[in-house]
Amino acid sequence: MKSNDPIVVVPYDPTWPDLFARLAKDMRAALGDVALRIDHIGSTSIPQLAAKPVIDIQISVAAFAPLEAFCVPLESLGYVFRSENTELTKRYFRESPGQRRTHIHVRRAGSFSEQLALLFRDFMCTHPQAAEQYAQLKYKLAQRYRDNREAYVEAKQLFIWNVIAQASDWSQDIGWKPGPSDA
Repeated sequence: MKSNDPIVVVPYDPTWPDLFARLAKDMRAALGDVALRIDHIGSTSIPQLAAKPVIDIQISVAAFAPLEAFCVPLESLGYVFRSENTELTKRYFRESPGQRRTHIHVRRAGSFSEQLALLFRDFMCTHPQAAEQYAQLKYKLAQRYRDNREAYVEAKQLFIWNVIAQASDWSQDIGWKPGPSDA
């Protein structure tokens, strides 16, 4: 699938955590107790990791129904629900047209997909060599697949699953559990 939005990976930007914090503060105010957790995930959440300049936010909820419980508050902040998302383990929102790129992943608290995103982030944050390898791969793939987002994502999968296998072992060794919510 070709994309009109070219893939550009940039060096780590130390303002990304602050940007997340501002966005998450508004989400926390709008969602209240509906959001059991609000976490900065994805590459922009990992210090010193090169990334596409997209803030990924994971919102953990008790259940996907009723959808209005989180959809209405997020839409009130200007986010657009993407009902065409085919991943059954999340509900997905994006920024309004013309706004800064933001991906919001609403997942069930305690689900595999919720835990996986947090484990990957925490492992990469504590293993800078793996993060550097990931950065180099992303730069290379962004050049190769600049206009093909689907191919870019697919080409990263083997590396990601190898890291997840390492992260699983690491989690068992240290008794990993998610820390407190980021917001």
